[in-house]
Amino acid sequence: MALLTRDTFDFVLTNELKRAVRSQNFVTLVLMRPRAARDVGAIAQIAGLVGRELRETDLLAADAGVVSMVLLDADLQSAMHVIERLMSRLDHYQFTAPLDLEVGAACCPTHGVDVATLQRAAAEAQTGPRRRMPPGTAQAH
Repeated sequence: MALLTRDTFDFVLTNELKRAVRSQNFVTLVLMRPRAARDVGAIAQIAGLVGRELRETDLLAADAGVVSMVLLDADLQSAMHVIERLMSRLDHYQFTAPLDLEVGAACCPTHGVDVATLQRAAAEAQTGPRRRMPPGTAQAH
């Protein structure tokens, strides 16, 4: 899966939202963000792991301390299954230090039909902390 720049991601997302509204399909935006500034360096690792689990048609970007995903033709319920699969994948990855992630999702048209509204809704929906620990240590969710 190709990692998009923020501008390209936003451009394609805008077009996909327009298409979703016209064709009455769902599009879900998912945001993953480390809670601590010291963990922002793990963004590339997280994006690489997440990219292996997404469909080729989905969108992925990582910058400014956030991994952003667009799940095309996915309502919020379907997106929650994908998020659980992604979190399971991250559970089994050996990070060098504990990592707290916030994860939020917002669906078009349920939560909005434009990029800014979906980003705001996904940020407000973020849960946390989802702690990713090195293997062999206790986990707290």
